[in-house]
Amino acid sequence: MTDYKHILLAVDFSAHSEDIAQQAVLMAQQNQAQLSLVHVLDNIPMPQVSYGSVISLNEKADNDLLEAEKQKLLAMAKYLCIDSGHCWLIWGVPKQEIVQLAERTKVDLIVLGSHGRHGLALLLGSTATGVLHYAQCDVLAVRLQAD
Repeated sequence: MTDYKHILLAVDFSAHSEDIAQQAVLMAQQNQAQLSLVHVLDNIPMPQVSYGSVISLNEKADNDLLEAEKQKLLAMAKYLCIDSGHCWLIWGVPKQEIVQLAERTKVDLIVLGSHGRHGLALLLGSTATGVLHYAQCDVLAVRLQAD
């Protein structure tokens, strides 16, 4: 098993995000690794921002939806004891932005949830599938159970 130095936890704030976070925290503790946190916005309108833009966590947003997402990220970071300097809120396509952030910040393990899709959903792709195929580091896809 590889000794991980920097682990990136990718969350979508679904009902399972906390379960996935616990796996990432455990891996970070076992490896004495830095734990970072990312949430990629892909479902709210951001007319003045291009894909791949990192959203400032220090400034209040004019957009209520954006501000709500920012507060969720900061609350999760506080809960997990992750410094805001190791947190990113990015506007874009999740699988692309997660992989690019991992490369830029020299992450050696990405932790995210996977619904274990098959059939048409697998052919069309999901975030976990995209990250698994394109990441240059290890990926831990935590299997999520159907609600």
